[in-house]
Amino acid sequence: MSRWSSAIAFLLFLLSHPVSGQDTIGWQPRLDSLISEGVRAQHVPGLAVGVVQDGRLVYARGYGHAVMNRADRPVTPATLFHMASVTKPFVATAIMQLVEQGKLKLDDPVERLLPYFRPADPRAARITVREMLTHTSGLPDVADYDWDKPQNDDGALERYVRSLNDRKLLWDPGTRYAYSNLAFDVLGDVIAKVSGVSFEDYVRLHILQPLGMHESTLLMDRADSTLIAAGYTRTSGGDSSVPIKAYPYNRVHGPSSDLMSSVLDMSRWAIANLNRGEMDGVRILSAASYDTLWKPAAEVEFCRPPSHVDCRKPGISVGLSWFLEQKNGHLVVSHGGGDDGFITELLLIPDRRFALVMMTNSDRAGISLLKAIQQRAIALAL
Repeated sequence: MSRWSSAIAFLLFLLSHPVSGQDTIGWQPRLDSLISEGVRAQHVPGLAVGVVQDGRLVYARGYGHAVMNRADRPVTPATLFHMASVTKPFVATAIMQLVEQGKLKLDDPVERLLPYFRPADPRAARITVREMLTHTSGLPDVADYDWDKPQNDDGALERYVRSLNDRKLLWDPGTRYAYSNLAFDVLGDVIAKVSGVSFEDYVRLHILQPLGMHESTLLMDRADSTLIAAGYTRTSGGDSSVPIKAYPYNRVHGPSSDLMSSVLDMSRWAIANLNRGEMDGVRILSAASYDTLWKPAAEVEFCRPPSHVDCRKPGISVGLSWFLEQKNGHLVVSHGGGDDGFITELLLIPDRRFALVMMTNSDRAGISLLKAIQQRAIALAL
């Protein structure tokens, strides 16, 4: 696109995604100074924040730059960030759609759906879809994402699942929590095989398009290059940021990590979930499915295997992909993400019809700022 045509497209995009709610709390004066000062003090390349109040987007701002040292590339609410693990609730929603359609069951063994899923451990035959969604499958995590060697063909995900025949389980399925990106990549292939289309196309056709998330995509070549934020990391022991070596994109790990989205689009996703599956008269999931999605399934453990330390934090549990916690008597539903060059967060308080969306194009700078924004926003919402 030319810069002029890109500007027109951005204007039309904003008009179709207005900040339309009534701000009864006064988010701008309560957040702007905190964020602006934090971005400067912590040398954050770029940051985008959105707030949903009473089920409507009332605050959407960008700070800093999508590409450093480029005055013509400021972060805006339409800037596309790599969402990392915030991709996972889309996997859970797709699985629940297929459950509602009668095409699979949560307690189906994954091996029955993908006969070539054969880790080198006889216990793997017992792993169910539900256990993968709740990080209780016993599967290990991904060791290397190969961001510098991305695979971009339709067969990448199946090849990856077939390559797992040397994996051993950490423990018996269903007995203990261990966060596993690998499990969600396998689930993406389940979605593809059960639905008959690629994982990326399934999410586009059944979630992104129906919800009007038109700029969001799981495929790099479908993203508007003029909206993509570059990723940065900190130099060792310094405050300066440098570009990451490779953008975190690989269809092998699309289901666990690859979604690219913006504050404007993620606000629509947040609203649909606050409405228990409905947005602008379009329903992507039955309201009853949220009783399953948001039902605690296991206590979260914060250390990684093979640690034998009890590192549970009472009060934090996992449902189907979503993390669940009670704050002052209110259910807080969330999922964060972090990959090379990016940190993201989506947080919902359903009974307040409140959501907070944050995304930054740095994997180290601004972590304490994100925590401060979250604390202030939750306090105001409650």
